[in-house]
Amino acid sequence: MKNGSNLQDGPAPAADYAGQDARPTGPQIAVLPMLKNAPYPKLLEPLTLRHKTLRNRVTFGAHTANMSEEGLPGARHLGYYLERARGGAAMIVVEPMPVHATARLTRGNFRHGDDAVIDGFRRITEACKAEGAVMIHQLYHVGQHGDYDLSFTANWSPSGLPSYHDGDGSHRMTEAQIEEVIAGFVQAAVRAQASGFDGVELFGPYNSLIEQFWLPWSNRRDDRWGGSFANRMRFSTEIASRIRKAVGEDFIIGLAGSVDLSVKVGMTTELLQEIAVWHDERALVDYITCGTGSYFDHSAIMPTFLLGDKLGAPYAEALKAVCKHMRVQAESHLRTPENAHEVISSGQADLVSIVRGQIADPHWVAKVAAGAADDVRGCISCNQMCWGRRSRDYWISCLVNPSAGREWEWGGDRFAPAALPQRVLVVGGGPAGLEAARVAAERGHTVTLAEAAPQLGGQFRLAGLQPRRGQILDLIGWYERQLARLGVSVLLNTPLEAEEVAAFPADRVILATGSQPAGSGFQRALPEQDRLPGVDRPDVWSVEDVMTRSARLGRRVLLVDDTGDWRAMGTALELADRGHEVTVVTAFPVLGQFLRRTEGDMRARARLRKAGGRWITEAAVLSWGEAGARLRHLLDGAEETVAADALVLATTNVADTTLADGMECVAPGRDVTVIGDALAPRLAVAAILEGRVAGQSI
Repeated sequence: MKNGSNLQDGPAPAADYAGQDARPTGPQIAVLPMLKNAPYPKLLEPLTLRHKTLRNRVTFGAHTANMSEEGLPGARHLGYYLERARGGAAMIVVEPMPVHATARLTRGNFRHGDDAVIDGFRRITEACKAEGAVMIHQLYHVGQHGDYDLSFTANWSPSGLPSYHDGDGSHRMTEAQIEEVIAGFVQAAVRAQASGFDGVELFGPYNSLIEQFWLPWSNRRDDRWGGSFANRMRFSTEIASRIRKAVGEDFIIGLAGSVDLSVKVGMTTELLQEIAVWHDERALVDYITCGTGSYFDHSAIMPTFLLGDKLGAPYAEALKAVCKHMRVQAESHLRTPENAHEVISSGQADLVSIVRGQIADPHWVAKVAAGAADDVRGCISCNQMCWGRRSRDYWISCLVNPSAGREWEWGGDRFAPAALPQRVLVVGGGPAGLEAARVAAERGHTVTLAEAAPQLGGQFRLAGLQPRRGQILDLIGWYERQLARLGVSVLLNTPLEAEEVAAFPADRVILATGSQPAGSGFQRALPEQDRLPGVDRPDVWSVEDVMTRSARLGRRVLLVDDTGDWRAMGTALELADRGHEVTVVTAFPVLGQFLRRTEGDMRARARLRKAGGRWITEAAVLSWGEAGARLRHLLDGAEETVAADALVLATTNVADTTLADGMECVAPGRDVTVIGDALAPRLAVAAILEGRVAGQSI
């Protein structure tokens, strides 16, 4: 293992508050030390859950990390969960285990019905429990919404309704098949107990199989499994009661649910309250957690920045009002310590599930307990590397924290001190340069960061100025605080020439000079046209021109979207918010083509439509002139002219290699590393990852 750490052999030494970002190393943490006057005391209070006492009120909730190796939990899984246990999570709910052959949904799902998973899970549970975490395993079946490409079986459901995952239908389960799936839940729970888990969580939200039995819309049966409320509760009742009989009293059983008010037939607050009371009165489960969204509105399951904070809190509060015995957990966009503490201290919930927040910073809880909440690296709700990678069936990671999923390789989310401290010059204060400077300084190097602009952030800061993307500015503010804490010398308004870099007293140079607008108007749909006719006119602007407010635009703006991401969509929203009449032209079949993988596209289009924006898909701009843009429709080759006062280009930038090329000339032997957009223009995730790797390599 790298950094001298072998996560499979046991925990490595942890830092003062289990964080990689801060203080000198010290003993491992089981019960977190808490400042006497910690600002979030209610959040840090212990809580009894059946036979276990949770050390605080924060859960690292269930989500599909998709990290299995041939269906078995391995080193990547171990490193991922262990880092969150070290970071202070009171309870960790490990990603869902399919309970049946028809339940498999992702490539990375664990093997169902196979004792081969036990040894790998036991390594995870033992390591995490040694750090003070209570370990739960979620058990799931998504019913009619399965994936034939992975399961190679028909989807099973109560009533044979269509899948919302794809265009398939499903099979109406026989009573014998219902019993088979219930037995699968029980066997999975017994296997979880053998694996060292302290309990299981039954997956009921988002119109999964359990909810399909609960909802009248999806349960149209006329036998003992459908019809009356009691009959619709029978499936989950049998699962929970049979699990209890099989595992005994010293085992936690949780239940997950969600509310979706986007459709009339979805789970309502009132119905979920009735369901909660049913299970509460019969002592079937020990806690219930409530999220938002479903297969009807998938975008609310993992809310992007387009949605507000604390989405699930009102629904948890409604459950808390009717549950007398079981604990209630809130989830869904509870990002910050302030959010979480308010939910607990106001009595809306007993527990909070912080998932993406603890992916972004696995030491979220420990930092709060140490009175260092400002050191928490905040999630920006972008979904690019968590759900965005999961949606493409990769193992998940994180834009702001590239160690996520790599803990087993990197020794956790922490840094080993450099064997030989050096002087490091980082040129460029965008995301790549910020991360490189931070990591190098964390490792004990003396770092200078030179930025040509008056503020840090580069084009990432411009993205943060787009509507509702202020969390990016929060992240830049976090970097500024970290650089100040680490003693990094930050030089603003300091453009450097190659001769100045060569003369700078540094042992290592990292160039993160970013990229510039191409200015050519090249569109992927017209590969033979290197340069757009009319692109040199004074009424043609770049996205950067718009966001820096240097563009002088008329009322009607035509925006070319050749990237399919927030570069175009966010700029279009900004223009619409400023009162312009915006028309977006894109060669993609849908506006926001690559935002679909983050669940941000539909809400963004709805916001743009509400603001008066319009778009033309599967088209490209042939030329730009006084009359406007000449378009070609790609499906049939038809052409039309669209009148507009200004043309804005959201196209791929080109790397700014001026300084790198200059260094080749004036200092050919100098040790120079080029990262981020200066290497190749991409999204911020690539810049931050390369900044982390560059800082770790010195």
